[in-house]
Amino acid sequence: MDNYRLTEPRYEAMKYRRCGRSGLLLPEISLGFWHNFGEAADPEKCRFIVEAAFDNGITCFDLANNYGPPYGSAEEMFGRIYKASLETHRDEIIVTTKAGHDMWPGPYGEWGSRKNLMASLDQSLRRMRLDYVDIFYSHRPDPVTPLEETMQALVDIVRQGKALYVGISKYPPEMAVRAYQYLREAHVPCLVYQGRYNMLERGHEERILPQAAAAGVGYVAFSPLAQGLLTDRYLNGIPEDSRMRHSKFLNESVLTPELLAQLKAWNEQAQAEGYTLAQYALRWILRRPEVASVIIGASSVEQLKANLKAVSAR
Repeated sequence: MDNYRLTEPRYEAMKYRRCGRSGLLLPEISLGFWHNFGEAADPEKCRFIVEAAFDNGITCFDLANNYGPPYGSAEEMFGRIYKASLETHRDEIIVTTKAGHDMWPGPYGEWGSRKNLMASLDQSLRRMRLDYVDIFYSHRPDPVTPLEETMQALVDIVRQGKALYVGISKYPPEMAVRAYQYLREAHVPCLVYQGRYNMLERGHEERILPQAAAAGVGYVAFSPLAQGLLTDRYLNGIPEDSRMRHSKFLNESVLTPELLAQLKAWNEQAQAEGYTLAQYALRWILRRPEVASVIIGASSVEQLKANLKAVSAR
């Protein structure tokens, strides 16, 4: 790989928000590795996307142990890009990862036990070629493991120097409040709650967002474009090469006549304001002061830069 030279100046294109009641600023747009960075992805194309993201002020890269496919491959891809392009900029970037979903066979390969979280983070650090991550998440609530065990594992991970901050993802309101309290009393306050939030999925507005704000916890939104529904991708039919045709995460049945009419109405409103539907959807999320960052995916540099206009235009 060619030696990477970061474009200067690079932070003027991005706006940054304080994450809860912490000293950490996050870019309004973060780059997620859930899709597009697995084993089958073109390494050079992936590197170009990451470099373009950093060149445009995206300092936060969001991963998880089981991102791929296969599991672990997105972290491995990040590790290669990190060594080639970002290692000399380690103190300018935020790297996050998570554990809790299915990862390896047997009773210790998922959920929220101390065994799983500790082992998973050690594996993630090796794959990403890092000494520590900036944020480590409990990726989902565990209905069996005591919450205290999961939270204490997060506390100890910070005290071991393997993560600077910790967060939770997809926790129901009652568990989230208990998690915030435990971590605060252990003097390792929860930095961030990561949840699904977009124009089609607004359930977190009622309790999760106010709770996070009250606890001094930042909110990071994932799936801001609802798997591509909140783009112009499906306004005129379902393309054969689309995610809806080939992914288990987005079924054709969701695109009802009623939803399509709503998407077209939003698209008209977006165009009237000078934006694409995707840009409009990102700006809609960022209207909330509780939101510290929005995680987007990108399959190309062009797509990344198009979505970044949602920030540069504000």
